Amino acid sequence: MRPVFLAVALTLSACAGFAAAPSRPNILFILADDLGWGDLSCYGNQFLRTPNLDRLAAQGKLFTNFYVAASVCSPSRCGFFTSNYPARQRIHGHFATPELNTSRGMAQFLDPKVPNVAATLRAAGYATAHVGKWHLGNNSGGPSIADYGFDYVGAGEGSAGAGILAGDPYYRAKSTALFVDQSLEFIDRRGDKPFYLQLWTLVPHATLSPTPEQIAPFERFSSPGIPHKSARTLYYATVADLDTQVGRLLDELDKRGLAENTVVCFSSDNGPEEIFISNAGHSGVGSPGPFRGRKRSLYEGGVRVPFIVRWPAGIPAGRIDDTSVIGGVDFMPTVLKLAGVPAPAGWRPDGEDVSDILRGAPRARANPLMWEWRFNIAGHVNNRSPQLAIRDGDWKLLVNPDRTRAELYDLRRDPMQVDNVAAQHPEIVARLSDRVIAWAAELPPGSRDPGAGLNDYPWPGTTAPAAAPSGEAAKKKTKKKS
Repeated sequence: MRPVFLAVALTLSACAGFAAAPSRPNILFILADDLGWGDLSCYGNQFLRTPNLDRLAAQGKLFTNFYVAASVCSPSRCGFFTSNYPARQRIHGHFATPELNTSRGMAQFLDPKVPNVAATLRAAGYATAHVGKWHLGNNSGGPSIADYGFDYVGAGEGSAGAGILAGDPYYRAKSTALFVDQSLEFIDRRGDKPFYLQLWTLVPHATLSPTPEQIAPFERFSSPGIPHKSARTLYYATVADLDTQVGRLLDELDKRGLAENTVVCFSSDNGPEEIFISNAGHSGVGSPGPFRGRKRSLYEGGVRVPFIVRWPAGIPAGRIDDTSVIGGVDFMPTVLKLAGVPAPAGWRPDGEDVSDILRGAPRARANPLMWEWRFNIAGHVNNRSPQLAIRDGDWKLLVNPDRTRAELYDLRRDPMQVDNVAAQHPEIVARLSDRVIAWAAELPPGSRDPGAGLNDYPWPGTTAPAAAPSGEAAKKKTKKKS
């Protein structure tokens, strides 16, 4: 699925003979919150221009088959940070109150003893920083963010500096600019060390409150004479400011002479928020592009997100990779390879090193990507996926742990996932079901919502459907009926 680049000139450079990259590059990882695959103009958005992220793509490489490790924030971030499927760390959903975490069979925070990219790079001589949203723990009696291997921790939800804009009604709207300021402060204070910097934004996660100045260019999306602004105005104003602040950071790297040997990665933690739920605030405008599913769903729109990487010293510019399937769990092994840093002792990543894909030609991945979601999916019934999913080549299978609701899609032919071809390919269904169900059986046990993995429509006045029986319970129920 090739995005449309509008007003972006892509200069293709030959890969053959590309100069070997210098060692120990800086790493800058910008992660947006709830940004959809189709929200940027370099991914085809025709209503909103994102010139700075378009420029980043034109100067680097854009991927159309990039997947996060989960369809919500905390487990997705765990996948990037540790290269572990998040359920291995008992992170099944977003970290919330201790009571809700416990009821979901979750840990209260990511164990800081689990090998992660920041601590590994710091041990190898990198200066490390986290600025912005954390959401890998509730920070209520848990470890501090610094305990995960960071020399510098800036402002953000779950960070010590979160109170800098406290009380400002436009805190979220101004937060990205603040995060860029603090990122530059860290870069300037780090000395002569290479740096690893995580800048994880709060936007465009709801609730959005852009400033009047941010809103002004998007007034046309609101109706005159109505006092409140439309969801489209608020969302586009927010994403446009995100683009502006990313551009400011890129410009500052240029001014400091750091752009050439800095690997800049840009992505999102999951797909866009659902339109049809009461707490979506103003974020239901986000676009999953042409894909079925949104945040929480295991269909493409919930887990397939933008991924752009630029490294002038090591990655050819102006490339679009429509072929390679890569994921958030590949981030840590890839970064370590680019930095020339050995893997930590005892580390068992679920991802793989894809640095050769970043620097060269597309290729098939060695192992499939897999997902699980144990809870109900809010919103339109069309987005309610089974509990497990696996992508292997062009095939994507979704299925419940008890093998019900097997859905098989050929994503090369059917990226929108509307034509279930499971009946035509029983051998592929069997092979992929065996693989993903065996993987799920290895994961820590935990509670599941009643009705998880079902797509029954909840008609008004009815209660949620009961969970489908599985395993031995299903066998006993069948015997009783017979």
